Amino acid sequence: MKFAIISAGEGSRLAQEGVSYPKPLVPLNGTPIIERLIKIFSSHNAESISIIINSRQPETLKLLEELRKDYPIDIVVKDTPGSMHSLYELSPLLRGGKFCLTTVDTIFREKDFEEYIAAFTHDNGDGTMAVTPYIDDEKPLYVSTNETLDITGFHDTPQADSRYISGGIYGLNEKALDTLEHCMKEGKTRMRSFQRALIADGLKLKAYPMEKIIDIDHASDIAKAEGFLEEQ
Repeated sequence: MKFAIISAGEGSRLAQEGVSYPKPLVPLNGTPIIERLIKIFSSHNAESISIIINSRQPETLKLLEELRKDYPIDIVVKDTPGSMHSLYELSPLLRGGKFCLTTVDTIFREKDFEEYIAAFTHDNGDGTMAVTPYIDDEKPLYVSTNETLDITGFHDTPQADSRYISGGIYGLNEKALDTLEHCMKEGKTRMRSFQRALIADGLKLKAYPMEKIIDIDHASDIAKAEGFLEEQ
């Protein structure tokens, strides 16, 4: 399977709060978060790991070039206005089957991810999205599901059938990239707009619940994420 990491953001909030590392290099229990993801993906037989960073990340680029000696990494250096555009830049590298995409600051337990990948691998639908009931996000994307965990909608506000929020781990097939191209042509800019378009285009998406997923948006999230990982 192919894997991808979106890491083209600026991490400005972390810098404003005194974090000296670029976001991809923030260490969790001694390992930069981007390196942690690469190692986890590699342990699941990654055919390739495609990563997009912006042009203002020379330290990150240096680390990736070093890691590329040992892992099947493709690097795209491109400044983009958001995650959906970053995915579009990676999309030529992701065609040809299923792929799993995360943002660089998505923190999850390895055991949970192992079970998620197994479920995604064996599912015959168009995608399996990790979701969580744990809400610690400034602007969560609420996920509506039916009784069999088919995803029926994505919302900015809670709905009666939205027990979960999006966890930032996207398992998709090639059909999703056709929807992405349509979104780009229509001038959409946000990742959540792309997710809504997947539903509008009739793709069959499953929700896969994880107890907790943490995003590193603020300095205080670093210690929170380290503690979370030490629990496993």
